[in-house]
Amino acid sequence: FTVAEYLPLPGVTALHDPRQHAVSLVYIVSVTGDCQPRQDALELTWLTPAEASAPEVLADMEGGRGVLLTQALAHLNALG
Repeated sequence: FTVAEYLPLPGVTALHDPRQHAVSLVYIVSVTGDCQPRQDALELTWLTPAEASAPEVLADMEGGRGVLLTQALAHLNALG
């Protein structure tokens, strides 16, 4: 796991949340079986590591979340 720190000021770090200073724990977990969205989730989409690391997918992630995903995939040696 890693600790991700989001700052409200853009450009200080890659992780940015304009609403507040925030700290989150990021875990890499293995998931098996058929997962379905529950409660208020409308959709759940699974991506392979190659799909998740595609430039258009990473560019669509706000606040530096693409950086976190890239770091996680690199840690797993799963970058396409």
